[in-house]
Amino acid sequence: MAKNAINSAIAAINKEGELVDLHESNGDIERYIFFDDKEGKSIYWHSTSHLMAQAVKRLYPGARLAIGPAIEEGFYYDFDIDHTLNEEDLKKIEEEMQKIIQENLTVERKVLSKEEAKQLFSSRGENFKIELIDEILDDQVSLYQQGEFIDLCRGPHIPSTGSIKAYKLLSVSGAYWRGKETNPMLQRIYGIAFDDKDKLKNYLYRLEEAKKRDHRKLGKELELFSLHEEGPGFPFFHPKGMVVINALLDAWRKEHVKRGYQEIKTPIILDRELWERSGHWDHYRNNMYFTSIDEREFAVKPMNCPGGILVYQSQLHSYREFPIRMAELGLVHRHELSGVLHGLMRVRCFTQDDAHIYMEPHQVKQEIMGVIELADYIYRLFQFDYELELSTRPENSMGSDEMWDLATKSLETALQEKNLPYRVNEGDGAFYGPKIDFHLKDTLGRRWQCGTIQLDFTMPECFDLSYIGEDGMKHRPVMLHRTILGSVERFLGILIEHTAGALPVWLSPVQVVVLPIAERHYSYALEVKQQIAQAQIRVELNDENATLGAKIRKAQLQKIPYILIVGDKEVENHQVSVRDRKEGDLGGFSLQDFLLRIQNEIQNFIM
Repeated sequence: MAKNAINSAIAAINKEGELVDLHESNGDIERYIFFDDKEGKSIYWHSTSHLMAQAVKRLYPGARLAIGPAIEEGFYYDFDIDHTLNEEDLKKIEEEMQKIIQENLTVERKVLSKEEAKQLFSSRGENFKIELIDEILDDQVSLYQQGEFIDLCRGPHIPSTGSIKAYKLLSVSGAYWRGKETNPMLQRIYGIAFDDKDKLKNYLYRLEEAKKRDHRKLGKELELFSLHEEGPGFPFFHPKGMVVINALLDAWRKEHVKRGYQEIKTPIILDRELWERSGHWDHYRNNMYFTSIDEREFAVKPMNCPGGILVYQSQLHSYREFPIRMAELGLVHRHELSGVLHGLMRVRCFTQDDAHIYMEPHQVKQEIMGVIELADYIYRLFQFDYELELSTRPENSMGSDEMWDLATKSLETALQEKNLPYRVNEGDGAFYGPKIDFHLKDTLGRRWQCGTIQLDFTMPECFDLSYIGEDGMKHRPVMLHRTILGSVERFLGILIEHTAGALPVWLSPVQVVVLPIAERHYSYALEVKQQIAQAQIRVELNDENATLGAKIRKAQLQKIPYILIVGDKEVENHQVSVRDRKEGDLGGFSLQDFLLRIQNEIQNFIM
C-alpha cells in the first residue's frame, strides 16, 4: 500500500480481527481503516464528538459530560450546562475546535481500574461518567486523553486532533439523560465531520435540499395533513391527504388481489391475555397503551399479528388451502416519547400494511421470493432503489435454537437464490424470528427502512396453530409476517420528500387545474372542468380574480401536474393550452387528446 494512503488511515484491524488504534497495532495489522470504511466513519465521528466536547469544556468549564456517540450520520454529545446554547454559541465552539485541531494533540488510550477512574471523574465533577463506570462489568475501564481532555471510551480513535479535516455543528436540542423523562434534561449538540472539505460541502448542500423537501412543511403547503398539540404524535389528514392515501391503498389492494391475498380487518383493542400469549406483554409492554373494560384489562394493538392469528384459528384449515395469504391495513398504536416524534416519520398511531402467510415448510422459500418480488414491484413503482439487510436472533427472543437456525437459513437461501446482495445485521431480528429488511434510498441518498419479511416458527407454537396435512394428521404451519410500505403514513412522508411534493400524476390530489384568463372565459373553462371530471380525473377550476401569472404560480406551488389555460383562442378552437409540471408549455391540445395523454400516463405508471 502506498505511503500516502497509509498516512490517511485512522485505525487498523489486527491479526485477531480487533479494531485498534494505529499506535497500538504494534505492526500486527491485517488491514488499515480509512474514513470511507463503515468502521472508519464511526471512529472519525466519535473522535470529532470528543473534539467538540473538549471545546465545550474550554468555553464552559462548569459543563458536565454525559455521552457522545457516533450515530448513523454524524455524532452528538450531551452536556449539562447552565447556559442555554444557541446558534452563536455553536459558532464559538467550532472556532475553539479549530484551535484544538491546530494544536494537533495526540490522542492516547489509558486503562485504569474502576476505582481509579471513578476518583478521576469525581475530582472533575463528572457524575454522569461515574454512573456509567458503575455499570461496567470489567474491573478495568478504557479512557482516551487529548491534552487536558479525558473521556470514558472503548475506542479506537484517530491518532491526533489534527486528523480532523472538515466539520460542522448542525443543531442543539434538549435530551433527557439516558432517554428517561424522569432524568435531568441535558443539551445535545449534533454535528458532522468528513476527511475532505468537498464532502462536507456536498453534505451541507443535501441538508439544505432536505429542509426544502421537509414533508412537514410541504404537507402543510399542499394541504395534505396537519399536526396539533391536542393530539401529539397523531396526524390529522385533510381531504387532499385522504385522496393521496386512498389512491395509494387502491393500488396496494389491486396488486395484492392479483397476487392471491385476502384482506381482513381485526379490532384495535384486544384482551391482555392475547398479548401475553403472543409474547408482546413481556417483550413490548413499554411501547403499548392499555385500558380496562368491564373489569378486564385490554391493550391497544401495537401490531396486527395476534388478531390475524385469531382469524386463522376461527376455522380448520387443510394443506390444500396453503399458502393462505391474509393482508390487513391495520391501525396500530405505539407509545413513543415526545422528544422523538417527527411529523409522519415517527408517530404514535399509523396504518401498517401487514400480511401474514401460513404455509407448509416446503413452501417457505417460494413465499419469501414472492414477497421480495412484490416489494421490488412496489418500490420501483415509486422509483426507489433499495438495499437488503438480514437481521439475526436478538438477546431478548423466544423459541429454540433449532427454530431460529432453520428460520435464518430459509431467509438466507431465498436471498441467495434470487441472487440479491445483502448485509447481515447481527442480533437485530424480531423477538419471534429473523427478518429481511428493505432500506429504500431516496433522491438525496438517504436510507429509510420500510418493508420487512419476518419468518416465524415461534408464534404458531404459542397459539397451537395447526392444519390437516396430506396424511390426514394435524401439523404445525410456518408463519411469515411481512410489510411492504411499513407505516403507510411514514411511507407518504418519505415519498413527499423523495419527490419534493411533486407526487406522480396518478397519486396527485389534484391532477389538473383549469385557469380561465378572463371572466368571459369562465363558462368554457367550467365546461372543460366538467368533461375532465367525467373522465375520473381529479380537477379544479381556479376562478379567482387574479392575474394569469399569479394563478400559474399558485398551481406550481401546489405541485399540480397539469395546468390548462383557457383564453379567446382556446374558446374559438375548442382547445386547451397545456402546461406540464416537468416539461413546461406543450401548446394547444384538443380536450380529447389531452385526456388521452393523461390517462395513458396514469395507466403506464401503475400497470
